[in-house]
Amino acid sequence: MRRAAHVDANQKTIVKTLRKCGANVVSLAACGKGIPDLLVQFRGGTFLIEVKNLDGRGKRLTEPQKKFHATWEAIIVTDEIEALQKIGAI
Repeated sequence: MRRAAHVDANQKTIVKTLRKCGANVVSLAACGKGIPDLLVQFRGGTFLIEVKNLDGRGKRLTEPQKKFHATWEAIIVTDEIEALQKIGAI
């Protein structure tokens, strides 16, 4: 049985900000297996976003995340401004 999904503390704020600028956001956090936290659609683009806290671990990926990122293009963000920049909203 899988544990409850870990959601970084900053994810809620990032999702709220992305939606406020008009992005469609779906949380994939419960999927596990290295799949990024968010699926985002904005201005015709689709983005896989991995949310990381800056709590000492920084942008370090888990082993399953490293495997996923090796074959899929995903964005790593730590705050709302970075997320908006990466999807081209600012």
